[in-house]
Amino acid sequence: MKKALAVGWKEFRQIRRDRRSLMILLFIPIFFLLLFGYALNFDIRHVRLAVQDRDHSAESRELVSAFVNSGYFDLVATIGSQTELDRLIDTNQARAAVVIPEGLGRDVRTGRTSTVQIVINGDNVNTASTVMAYAVSIVQNVSASLQLQQMMPGRAPGAPLVAVPRIWYNPELKSALFLVPGLIAFIGMITAAISTTMSIVREKERGTWEQVRMAPINTLSYVLGKTTPYLAISLVSSAIVIAAAMVLFDLPVRGSWLLLFGAVLLYLAGALGTGMLISTLADSQLLAFQVVALLAFLPTMLLSGFVFPISSMPVAIQVITHIVPARYFLVALRGIVLKGTGLHEFWPQLAALALYTTIVLGLASVRLSRERG
Repeated sequence: MKKALAVGWKEFRQIRRDRRSLMILLFIPIFFLLLFGYALNFDIRHVRLAVQDRDHSAESRELVSAFVNSGYFDLVATIGSQTELDRLIDTNQARAAVVIPEGLGRDVRTGRTSTVQIVINGDNVNTASTVMAYAVSIVQNVSASLQLQQMMPGRAPGAPLVAVPRIWYNPELKSALFLVPGLIAFIGMITAAISTTMSIVREKERGTWEQVRMAPINTLSYVLGKTTPYLAISLVSSAIVIAAAMVLFDLPVRGSWLLLFGAVLLYLAGALGTGMLISTLADSQLLAFQVVALLAFLPTMLLSGFVFPISSMPVAIQVITHIVPARYFLVALRGIVLKGTGLHEFWPQLAALALYTTIVLGLASVRLSRERG
């Protein structure tokens, strides 16, 4: 018993000395509780909605009010042309749009059926399916209400309004077209972040880091030398994943290949910077892997909009998602691959990626220069 207590006390003292590992062990349960309790929300709410009302009748206003008051949609724009509709959907300023035809009120009052077009952004299959169900249900409820209001003797029975959904960019709602861009982001983060993190931490464990510290090389040259090979490997890996997705899952590339290369390059550079920054915080490969999982893998999977829509998360979690590079990369990637949009549609996302890459590489360089000093 005394020997067991001695071993336990020795282990406790060792854990207490390794404060970084101790903080991770204590922090991870709270982090998972908050993440899975608040961020992982299967309810789709606050869907950004645009409305094109060509009728401007009491009936059309009642339909718009039904969407806004449902609690599922937030009216973000009232548009007057197809060009505005295309722009809002392409830039993700609107996830759905209701197009009310001219003469809807007259058709309802005279007993004819009028069709209401529901345009839905299909780049996220889960969201698109749910939004379509919401929209069709709302139109059916308004139609039933109008039918009761306009009932007259001798009128033929029939629904005054019929919803006609149109799914853009993924009309068949193929799950592969939704999952593959997210997997490209996730695999890229794994390849880039782990490779650089483990490379530097391995040198610390083997004792060769002291030789690097004494070598006549500046920090910038060291960072470039460390990241360039892994950046090339990560680019090749991403190219293989994209090519395989095109062959196996019919992934289209409707936009510019040059823009696609630029977006992937920026994202991977940021992932490499993340790995290098993490390597300055960890002294062992086990601790490094834990930190990479906490700061890179989980946010990429759960807080990027890959699986769960960001708009449905609490405001505090939405704020955190702004420091997740995959959030911006997925918008740009889906815009290039599925929508075929140009740089003017998603340049803010590329600018955010460039800023993130600059910050993490800068911080990593500063910390490395202090360790080598």
